[in-house]
Amino acid sequence: MFMRPTAALAALFLISAAPLAQAADKPTDPQIAHIAYTAGSIDIEAAKLAIKKSKNKEIVAFAKDMERDHEAVNKQALDLVKKLKVTPEDNDTSKALAKAAKEERGKLAKLKGADFDKAYIENEVAYHKQVNGALETLLIPSASNAELKSLLETGLKIFQGHQQHAEHVAGMLK
Repeated sequence: MFMRPTAALAALFLISAAPLAQAADKPTDPQIAHIAYTAGSIDIEAAKLAIKKSKNKEIVAFAKDMERDHEAVNKQALDLVKKLKVTPEDNDTSKALAKAAKEERGKLAKLKGADFDKAYIENEVAYHKQVNGALETLLIPSASNAELKSLLETGLKIFQGHQQHAEHVAGMLK
């Protein structure tokens, strides 16, 4: 299995504190909210692409699950920031994620058939692995608000299931 370079780059930015204003600082709750929302939006866009391009029923079913679950978590995140009257704060990490994801979608869009399916699902495995690591090691520990921390912890459980599902589908394509 190969790891897409842009997914690796995005993951590096996501789990590293270096892109933030000061490397010694933990991300703030508004920054965490934006990073988490951006990460979910990235997977929604990738899922939409897979639903459109793939003819493989397992890939399409997986992508539909990703679209549904990430939209639900992003809705909960938006509801929470409205309730808390917090404005998500764009930051170097969320910008780097968005840029890397756009590049990855461009590469995936050029692929067809089994090549697309393999690249998409392998990217999903790598992406969920890295996002889950970032949630565990950076975002959840850095969150100050208990409700935000709880939402991130719930998201982590869901996304760990996504990673396992992606690994299962990737194994079926071999």
